[in-house]
Amino acid sequence: MDLTPLLEPRSIAVVGATDRPDAYGDTILRNLERLGFEGPVWGVNPGREAVRGIECVPSIEDLPEPVDAVAVAIPAAGVPDAVAAAARRGCRGAVVVSAGFGEVEAGRELEDALRAATLAGGDPGIPVCGPNGNGIVSFVNGAGIWGDSVQALEPGPVALISQSGNVAVNALGSRRGIGFHTVISTGNGTVCDAGDWLLALSEREGVGSVALFLESDGDGAKLADGLARCADRDIRVVVLKVGSSDAGAAAAAAHTGALAGDQRVFRALIEEAGGAWARNPHELLELARVLAEPRARPSGAGGLAVLTCSGGDSGNAADEAERLGVGLPPLGVQTATRLRDLLPDAATVANPLDYTSLIWAESERLREIVATVGNDPAIDQLLVLHDTPADLSREASDSWRATRAGLTDGAAESNAAAIFASTLTDLIDEPIIRELSSRHVASVAGLSTAMLCARELRSPAGDPARLREIAEASRSGLVGQGLDRLRRTDGSGRWLGEAEAKGLLRDAGIPVPVGRVVSGADDALAAASDLGYPLALKLSSPSIQHKSELGALEVGIADPASLLSAAKRLLDLPAPADAELLIERMAAPGVELLVAARADAVVPALVVGLGGVWTEVLDDVVVVPLPASAARVERALRSLRGAALLTGGRGGAIVDLGAVGAAAAPVGELLLERGLELLELNPLIAGPSGCVAVDGVARMAVPGRRRMEADERFRRSGA
Repeated sequence: MDLTPLLEPRSIAVVGATDRPDAYGDTILRNLERLGFEGPVWGVNPGREAVRGIECVPSIEDLPEPVDAVAVAIPAAGVPDAVAAAARRGCRGAVVVSAGFGEVEAGRELEDALRAATLAGGDPGIPVCGPNGNGIVSFVNGAGIWGDSVQALEPGPVALISQSGNVAVNALGSRRGIGFHTVISTGNGTVCDAGDWLLALSEREGVGSVALFLESDGDGAKLADGLARCADRDIRVVVLKVGSSDAGAAAAAAHTGALAGDQRVFRALIEEAGGAWARNPHELLELARVLAEPRARPSGAGGLAVLTCSGGDSGNAADEAERLGVGLPPLGVQTATRLRDLLPDAATVANPLDYTSLIWAESERLREIVATVGNDPAIDQLLVLHDTPADLSREASDSWRATRAGLTDGAAESNAAAIFASTLTDLIDEPIIRELSSRHVASVAGLSTAMLCARELRSPAGDPARLREIAEASRSGLVGQGLDRLRRTDGSGRWLGEAEAKGLLRDAGIPVPVGRVVSGADDALAAASDLGYPLALKLSSPSIQHKSELGALEVGIADPASLLSAAKRLLDLPAPADAELLIERMAAPGVELLVAARADAVVPALVVGLGGVWTEVLDDVVVVPLPASAARVERALRSLRGAALLTGGRGGAIVDLGAVGAAAAPVGELLLERGLELLELNPLIAGPSGCVAVDGVARMAVPGRRRMEADERFRRSGA
């Protein structure tokens, strides 16, 4: 769907045009005038011939020509008819700022009607922004189709997509020197969701970064496509996703639901894209502003150096660098020698460097200090800390300005990419931010946020090819699309018993213990003579996912007498009627791992980590969006906090991680090919000579579950 008519409109009609103060129709007309929109604008109001000098027509059908964008600012009940009329007239898109749709129970049918109305002019229909949102502001085109008053701002490279209208309003009202390119308040996203807007913005000239404020997952395939296109065009993406939504109901019954909830999978996708993860709106906007400046990106040939005039700030910076995993390399011998000549006797050469306030306002000296540090071969990035309080006296203002000039001149003369930052968020104002920007020096409000920006500037962009693989896997693995024989025969949404799940694993070449289902104690004895001892005996049923909690297994059975006793105990349990006995040869001891794939998050994903009965307590897993190759799984395992358990730490055995990767990769493939919602191996016992899945659960997909649950969460959010 082409969103150009809404992002770059050449003509606009305002349905509900009025000059009544505070009405949406009045606000939109004022915004278009204030931002200097140069294309034709018409009002649609049967009771007016003109509003604010704008010609009005009685209905959309009476427009002299089809327009690119129809702004709909009337009560919700009339919106579907207005959108249908726009589609029939040949208009190319609509922005609906009206509320009262799917965000409230009574408006759900109205939202369905709106969706259908977009097709009134034929398939594929016209794009819609909203409803229940603020609309779109394109500063580069002077088009403010926006339900709140917005001021004309200097255009720039930052785009914002927000599912919260208020977050977008606050961002536009913030005075932090952000040059916005386009701001989109998606509202309910009835027709176009965040993924659609991201892909469209990735094609716009002049976009350097995109900030995403999200309250729901949306369509993972479209989101991955947009991220891939951003990576193609070197557009950096920053995400703030609020609310750790509950994991899907199916996954929650297994360990995977607790360990890899929706938020964790979503974050894994963003990290695959090289995107930055923000914790609050302040970080979101600061990251977007800094990441949009290509000259702020270091070369990658060195590390970060911090300069400040305060020992306290120096210590804080060092602590933040450690917390965020940012390296602060020592300065070279030649650099240190030169700095000793430049610094006061009270200063110590180090990184972070406290040059002290004794040389305050000595512009030339400060310039040379900063340049010396920035030209050190070990340094490719500078973080210069400098605070400017508001309402300085004239004499103080002059000295602050001289200090800032020296620091900035030094950064400009160095080979390192520079960030200029205040320690507190309110100690740098918009004029200073714009002053620094004019010299291509990025600036940040707040030390902690500045260190985060420094780290994210060092992060590589995502691999577009990998992101397109994820998008394709998401499309092919959509819940409800599997067409395997089990799904057709046995229905969707059901759990598989362990015996049935292991049959799937065995057919896919995933190692499982040798064993079989037995009909009772006597049959178990007969099987034991073929399998050999020691043995494991367990109850297998679609209703049993956690056998240890139910006492539904016996392991280490060493002889026939013990086997008979175990069989009697298990058969006497109050188990489901469909429970059956599964007997297996015991696996060799090793490290217990969790390998699981789930399809009900934003994209299908593989979860690997330390497993067994302490899985949730350890909480040491990595989420890898599918497809996940064996090599990718192996890298994920090596990144675990407990990776030493796998690599011979403290004298332990070295696990064959290649074998684990080779066994784990087909788990994700099986999930997609069979149309499963969940496939979990816990534990997969791994050792020096290979691995084996000693337990497994699986659930067939419920048609449309992921989409329905995502829609429901979004509606409940009130976005």
